[in-house]
Amino acid sequence: MAERKKKPIVAVVGRPNVGKSTLFNALAGEKISIVKDTPGITRDRIYADITWLDRIFTLIDTGGIEPDSNDVILSQMRAQAEIAMETADVIIFLVDVKQGLVDADSKVADMLRRSRKPVVLVVNKVDSFDKYMTDVYEFYNLGIGDPHPISAANRLGIGDMLEVVASYFPEDTEEEEEDERPRVAIVGKPNVGKSSLINKLLGEERLIVSDIAGTTRDAVDTEVTYNGKEYVFIDTAGLRRKNKIKEDLEHYMILRTVSAVERSEIVVLVIDAKEGVTEQDAKIAGIAHDRGKAVIIAVNKWDAIEKDDKTIYRFTEKVRNILSFMPYAEILFISAKTGQRLPKLFETIDMVSENHAMRVATGVLNEIMTEAVAMQQPPSDKGKILKLYYITQVSVKPPTFVIFVNDKELMHFSYTRYIENQIRESFGFKGTPLRFIIRERKENSK
Repeated sequence: MAERKKKPIVAVVGRPNVGKSTLFNALAGEKISIVKDTPGITRDRIYADITWLDRIFTLIDTGGIEPDSNDVILSQMRAQAEIAMETADVIIFLVDVKQGLVDADSKVADMLRRSRKPVVLVVNKVDSFDKYMTDVYEFYNLGIGDPHPISAANRLGIGDMLEVVASYFPEDTEEEEEDERPRVAIVGKPNVGKSSLINKLLGEERLIVSDIAGTTRDAVDTEVTYNGKEYVFIDTAGLRRKNKIKEDLEHYMILRTVSAVERSEIVVLVIDAKEGVTEQDAKIAGIAHDRGKAVIIAVNKWDAIEKDDKTIYRFTEKVRNILSFMPYAEILFISAKTGQRLPKLFETIDMVSENHAMRVATGVLNEIMTEAVAMQQPPSDKGKILKLYYITQVSVKPPTFVIFVNDKELMHFSYTRYIENQIRESFGFKGTPLRFIIRERKENSK
């Protein structure tokens, strides 16, 4: 099984009622509740992973526009277009054949054209290609290339549209594959101290810094050398965005997070010690968890907290409670302001990076499994007992294992969790999620 490549990001921009959510649902198929819902997190439908032929990409919805007045629509479309231009590899600009070409479309088209990002112009609601083709041609006037007719509701023309979209996906260059440096995304809600943390890391005398310009999503990735080792920090703090309003839009923040997490291997989730851990932190953590990244939770502003001997213990318990779906995450208490425990942050990044890429020999895994089964009998149902035949690790980042059993239905989530805990007891795997794939094998076939 190949290592996972970075998934391209595709954003949809368009006026109200042109059919953005119909297109979203047509592409995402039945996965209406996006990805798997992590226990304890309600998820707004903002992004979904789409598989088409042999390509996987992340589709993001740039946010609903409340139809109010034309001015509001235009300003909100501009905000959408900005989100798309900032986070996406390819932009789908959706227009409606029945409403025809509207002034707001032209203004947004101008913005998208200037962004120099690939834009695919898609004309929706073309229920009959014969009947509407002359109306489709009208959209050539936008000056952003060929209009591609589809009907999202009837699923017409979607394959052709995706072919055009996929033709703009960045080629996986060999150079990227060889980049062995840990890629770390610093994520978190607005104002938790992400920028001060990055600035502090850059301000350390032992750090040598250089900006890599021209990365695909206009974020500046920062190369940092610490104790002779190089790291790449991916910054979502929006240091280059003075616009506070958008920074506070939860939608905006989540999309930027998806885009940064997608490009990293290790995620540092910054939490404000004064505020404690919140529902919004859990949402951001859920994105890293869904995408199988190694996770470090950095509790910032620790210097500003009144402490007694139980403070750390109580805070840790709260974090573990709210982020119960990621018991593997490492927790660090830091202060970006004073630099407290920042060297420890680099040590922890090294450790979780190693665990995220760790391979365990098949022989050893099977010994652990045999012993685990002997200690705790597998579940049974109506007299049929679950048998575990064999386990092997198929990939890393995150470490992924396949377990062959006699009956998948019998392999309860809790027993998989038990096997996971036995493997963790032997190998630690601190900071990284583990994935398990359960396969059935008939009793007699070896």
